[in-house]
Amino acid sequence: MIRSAHLDSFARDHLPPQEQWPELRMSANTTYPERLNAAVELLDRRLEMGEGARIALINDAAQCTYMQLQVRVNQIAHVLTGPMGLKPGERVLLRGANHPMMAACWLAVIKAGLIAVATMPLLRSRELVQVIEKAQVSAALCDASLMDEMLVAQAQSASQGRHLKILAFNADASIPSSLEYWLAQQPTEFTACDTAQDDVALIAFTSGTTGQPKGTMHFHRDVLAMCDLFPRHVLKPQASDVFCGTPPLAFTFGLGGMLCFPMRVGASTLLIEKLSPELLLQAIEHHRATICFTAPTFYRQMAPLAHRYDLSSLRKCVSAGEALPEATRTLWRQATSIEMIDGIGATEMIHIFISSTQSPQPAGALGKVVPGYEARIVDDEMRDMPIGQVGKLAVRGPTGCRYLDDPRQANYVREGWNLPGDAFSMDAQGYFYYHARTDDMIISAGYNIAGPEVEACLFEHAAVAECAVIGVPDEERGQIVKAFIVLREGYVGDQAMSKILQDHVKQVLAPYKYPRQIEFREALPRTETGKLQRFRLRA
Repeated sequence: MIRSAHLDSFARDHLPPQEQWPELRMSANTTYPERLNAAVELLDRRLEMGEGARIALINDAAQCTYMQLQVRVNQIAHVLTGPMGLKPGERVLLRGANHPMMAACWLAVIKAGLIAVATMPLLRSRELVQVIEKAQVSAALCDASLMDEMLVAQAQSASQGRHLKILAFNADASIPSSLEYWLAQQPTEFTACDTAQDDVALIAFTSGTTGQPKGTMHFHRDVLAMCDLFPRHVLKPQASDVFCGTPPLAFTFGLGGMLCFPMRVGASTLLIEKLSPELLLQAIEHHRATICFTAPTFYRQMAPLAHRYDLSSLRKCVSAGEALPEATRTLWRQATSIEMIDGIGATEMIHIFISSTQSPQPAGALGKVVPGYEARIVDDEMRDMPIGQVGKLAVRGPTGCRYLDDPRQANYVREGWNLPGDAFSMDAQGYFYYHARTDDMIISAGYNIAGPEVEACLFEHAAVAECAVIGVPDEERGQIVKAFIVLREGYVGDQAMSKILQDHVKQVLAPYKYPRQIEFREALPRTETGKLQRFRLRA
């Protein structure tokens, strides 16, 4: 390891043992100097290149240039290291929706050599306390509109002996407990902390699809690596682009697509706190957005509304976060003439490592490995599976899993490869085909059934708005397929509809794959990032 700039060594002390790390493979695109500060590379370099007047962040109320953003970031960094008294290596919890101040706070934390622990806006106090204790958080910057749960979490942490310093942002500047109160008193220049490339920059907590979030530690170099592979080789953004979308900045999918990717090329980002499918379409039209990031559910809901809006500025759409049903891809292409870019990533890997492009590819294929990464399909003994056979996805590259003090590290990394927990197959041309999460494979009467395949089939029926498929115990067959379905308006969830949908699946897929049980629901449980929470359905 390179000499750390962190005076607080908690993060480095709680990295997994070196022998449990994945093998990190660097390439020409991901070779960085020993001393590296990600915020300097994303923000300050833009001004050094004479791009300070370019628009960096936009919302419905205003916009700011890279120069204005740098001033605000520098002032926040002074507050963190001055009045708040934090030293390099300490953890700062960030709580806020997608807003320019949330972005500025994240950059300031990184620039000051602190460690960002961004959290989803909907977390309640008990969940916040778990994060605070796990990451040994010292301070928090919280949007004023979300302070209630934060203050409860502060009191609960205090009862356990941890004193948490909190400042509210987007708050009344006359109140000493607000970040704005202190900003006016700060210089506009700040000397960035001389961090090492392998100093921890952020601890990202997984979004909770299994019910047991884990803290994943990423270095300053990891932040740049996610910008220099998928965007460089697949997305190919330009400085003239305007990014938009729904993933929260607290989620690494959102951190990349809604902040770091555009900043790496001097582009602009539209940050809007609350978006419905219709509001996102309005925002694309009004702000002439060119690149959109969101989950498959949003694309499916936007498709029938798209004809009402001028989307002529939009040229690229990225889907990630969960499997993209072919029916959703087709709906979006028919509505907009845009071929979606579908990717798979992981919080443990920081961002996308397998992706499609906008070029033609075999039906059903997710895509190929992003240059800079390697991937294999392996069995339980880490042996390569034959072409076309389903096995476990194994991947490695310049980023990889390093859990914060978590025994599950040994399950995720084996023989230097990351095992994200996905069942895939690969063809002779190197295209990867997603089948399911390995824990979503349903074994019924000896047959292996991939839940997402059944979901994709159900999505093709006109009555189905949303669906989720799981395996449930059955004495005779071991497991059977059960579908949870949200119907479109005008359809009735009764026994007749169940039979219609079961017959539909039997006609499209092998009959043993049809859902023997169907439960109709008003809504399905999802995380803030749009991921389906199958563990709640199983419970």
